[in-house]
Amino acid sequence: MTLSVAVSGASGYAGGEILRLLAAHPDVHIRTVTAHSNAGDALIQHQPHLRSLADLTLQPTTPEVLAGHDVVFLALPHGQSGQYTDALADTPLVIDAGADHRLISPAAWDAFYGGAFHEPWTYGVPELIVGAGGQKQREHLVGASRIAAPGCNASTVALSLVPGVAAGVIDARDIVSVLAVGPSGAGKSLKTNLLASEILGTANPYAVGGTHRHIPEIEQALTAAGASEARISFTPVLVPMARGILATSTAPIADGVTDAEIRSAWESAYGGETFVHLLPEGQFPRTADVLGANTALVGLAVDRAANRVVVVTAVDNLVKGTAGAAIQSMNIALGLPEATGLTVNGVAP
Repeated sequence: MTLSVAVSGASGYAGGEILRLLAAHPDVHIRTVTAHSNAGDALIQHQPHLRSLADLTLQPTTPEVLAGHDVVFLALPHGQSGQYTDALADTPLVIDAGADHRLISPAAWDAFYGGAFHEPWTYGVPELIVGAGGQKQREHLVGASRIAAPGCNASTVALSLVPGVAAGVIDARDIVSVLAVGPSGAGKSLKTNLLASEILGTANPYAVGGTHRHIPEIEQALTAAGASEARISFTPVLVPMARGILATSTAPIADGVTDAEIRSAWESAYGGETFVHLLPEGQFPRTADVLGANTALVGLAVDRAANRVVVVTAVDNLVKGTAGAAIQSMNIALGLPEATGLTVNGVAP
């Protein structure tokens, strides 16, 4: 059966990447694409690399236009998708690439986003460990009808650290994460600090001092993995690359834990995963290695002098960070092979 799909926010980065991946998905027919200010334009005017979708025109983003599809992707700015979800009650599967349905805590939403709080949906990071016994989030995605795709920074840090939390080999109360990120994660809307003239040849920290909106999402994932308390110092740094995240996260080693037990925690978590790979000891990833891939590459080191575990993880923020995670979760929810339409291979530099 071919699935009828609508993608909102189709002129933006996340919407465009969802479309690029869906265009290669054998079980999908992209029937409708929508936008706000760009409605009425040809899709290819805003996504000129999507040559196979040149016949599509951006329609207004309204409940009426989005209704009547098997799957709807909402790739809208934070705070905007919630207004459509009630109107899509009859849609079999809705996937939100924004933040509106990620957080379970109304207080966290108020503190970091504000505005109307919407019910949390099933979180779209299949490889995360949740609960006791090593259960994966994948199990909760089977048959799901409402999915919250992750924040790219949040899922990268969570994938980095959850194995150590679940195995009890690190202390989640003193986590430090510094991320080198490409500006595409901030969306296409004009931001003067993201202009090429402002980022070329320099690195720019932002949302410093515990203000980044992905912090409660990270802490939520760590708590779900078994942390009794999760605290993170999180600092993203814009660097002059179009896309990608390189996250360096450290956490104290739990008392009495050996180096072998530390590595075993990550090996057990990701040894059988298609899209999350633990690199051999002594190797660390580059963002170039995951460009265009739905892959997270993880490097692990033990710093005994500082008594901390160091995890370095690379993802393409637009693929494994957002669109790829959304489509991987769609496949699981609908009973399709999980890797359909996705690739582990990056683009050679």
